[in-house]
Amino acid sequence: MARRAGSNGAETAEKLRNAALELFARSGYAAVSMRAIAAKTGVQAGAIYNHFPTKQDLLNELLQVHMETLLEAWEEAEDLDLAPPQALEHFVRFHIRYHLDRSREVFISYMELRSLEEKNFRIIEQLRRSYETVPRAILERGAADGSFAIIDPQLTTMAIIAMLTGMTTWYRENGRLSLDEIEALYVRLVARLVGQKKED
Repeated sequence: MARRAGSNGAETAEKLRNAALELFARSGYAAVSMRAIAAKTGVQAGAIYNHFPTKQDLLNELLQVHMETLLEAWEEAEDLDLAPPQALEHFVRFHIRYHLDRSREVFISYMELRSLEEKNFRIIEQLRRSYETVPRAILERGAADGSFAIIDPQLTTMAIIAMLTGMTTWYRENGRLSLDEIEALYVRLVARLVGQKKED
């Protein structure tokens, strides 16, 4: 990923990343030029290449930073002492809260995977798989101790992630249900999905 030392360089690179994030999310990667990204930040068109040699470099950094930051956030939030049912609830709540605050990053991460060159795609795909191992490990533990009744842990993992991430496309703060209420419902939906046994 492109990195530049110095406070001014770092600030400029961050402005460029934010501008690219907004423009890619609004218009799509293919429709946005490096000149447009530079113009939005007030950077000279030629100067953008000092930070990101190509538009592909910029897209790859946005996606890679998103996934690396997600993995780091989960590492801090993870509680290894929780039993599978509680661990799954913890993951559901973490995933919802984390992604709702980053709807543009989520949108680009899904919609613009197709725009990545093969070598960059492999990097992002590996990071995504690393994150997918988190709920899958919880499901496998729960299946092993009888907490869950799961037919296919991998498929169930993908279904859970897709369901939770989908909230970023429709959730509104002024909607019929509060975020707390929606989160609680999703915890129950996921519990049903995995065949979680009710506690006596």
